[in-house]
Amino acid sequence: MHTQVVQERMLISDQWQHGQQSIEVIDPGTNHVIATVPAATEADAKAAIEAAKEGAEIARQMPIHERAAILKRTAEIVTRDRELFAQTIAKEGSKTIREARSEVRRCIETLTLSGEEAKRLHGETIPFSQMPGHERRVGYFYRFPIGIIVAITPFNDPLNLVAHKIGPAIAAGNSLIIKPSSFTPLSALRLVKALEEAGLPKKIVQVITGHGSVIGPTLTKHRDVRLISFTGGYETGEKIARSAGVKKLAMELGSNSPTIVLQDAELMEAVASCVSGAFCAAGQNCIGVQRIYVEQSVFNSFIQSFVAQTKQLRLGDKQSEETDIGPMISEKEAKRIERWVEEAKEEGARVLTGGRRTGAYFEPTVLTNVSPSSRLAKEEAFAPIVIIEGVHSLTEAVARANDVDFGLQAGLFTNNLTAAFSAIEKLEVGGIMVNDSSDVRIDAMPFGGIKKSGLGREGVRYAIEEMTEQKVVAFHLPEHKI
Repeated sequence: MHTQVVQERMLISDQWQHGQQSIEVIDPGTNHVIATVPAATEADAKAAIEAAKEGAEIARQMPIHERAAILKRTAEIVTRDRELFAQTIAKEGSKTIREARSEVRRCIETLTLSGEEAKRLHGETIPFSQMPGHERRVGYFYRFPIGIIVAITPFNDPLNLVAHKIGPAIAAGNSLIIKPSSFTPLSALRLVKALEEAGLPKKIVQVITGHGSVIGPTLTKHRDVRLISFTGGYETGEKIARSAGVKKLAMELGSNSPTIVLQDAELMEAVASCVSGAFCAAGQNCIGVQRIYVEQSVFNSFIQSFVAQTKQLRLGDKQSEETDIGPMISEKEAKRIERWVEEAKEEGARVLTGGRRTGAYFEPTVLTNVSPSSRLAKEEAFAPIVIIEGVHSLTEAVARANDVDFGLQAGLFTNNLTAAFSAIEKLEVGGIMVNDSSDVRIDAMPFGGIKKSGLGREGVRYAIEEMTEQKVVAFHLPEHKI
């Protein structure tokens, strides 16, 4: 029995509206159409930007306590409707219902943090007298809203990654145009409706659905857009950067995150953490564990336990409380990773478990003896795939971990402080998790990478810094004569 197809609308200016054409939203687990959303046109994108100009002025004039209160009320609405939000995430995307509930909790945290950080938009005093000739000057700087922000969000965290754009943008006093993934637009639409219920004035936040190839260039090139906040693939990010012109960019562009396990590690803790980090959300996670380097003396024990735990994972219906892994976002993506695994096998890789595809479902897969030049080793798999290789030393592990174009996060398991600090210094990443896998993030921390993993940092406080500008004020005081 098919789910009823809901015709959703997008929010442009102050109106929820349909489009002349629509895009089908498909549940990847069943391949059924569950909703349609408008396929916005270039004219729709231009209309959204014009409305955002008004929205930016409304947002700028909104007192900070009102911004904070609206974000707090939105968090309360999401809390009230948390099961509905979780069901939406689980239907339109890859996450199981348990993973979806976890994402809703994080969204509530992100909105709450954003409201709190709105009250901490601090500047600093500047001691002008540090420079000769400026003894009679005093000054300070303060932060002011950047203006119009365009946020382009991915399918893998369709609610919380939208909240990571919306929350800081409102806290900082900006207007925002959200362009969610065409695979998973429903969570973003529901969150914007919660903002409306919480009392957010019209035109501050709009959500436009459509094909990136149609509306993307208008949204990203427009001279009135002052910041593009993008989470997605490197190739798309590079195109945006080339076309955007002189404006601020905040980009999280993925990774193929490594985790290193040394011989003195708590081995079973490392196994459990890495299994979870590799396969949650069907591996479609930018900080998910893709490569594991294990010291030779414990390699066999680690890999035997890892494979045994992987085989216990349950692949199946996303709505079941018993399911550990759902489908990939589409059958096309599952076929892609199937090809990558076959290529790796032709190059000499061994599949220790998994490797089979059924529709959009791909078994949790463990490989070893993978060529360092293989796509699985060099690129972002974004799939339930993990490579485990033996190494002779931390030095070798770090060298292999760094031998890619990405650098988002890494994990390290060791009880040796000297080894830990050596790895912290030498790993080319934006974050290192010690005695955890790479798959660790709290919504308050600065989050981002180096090399092809992106520009700037997310995390509420740090996103607000990206979404504001600094204005310096100086007073030249008259000479005092007593």
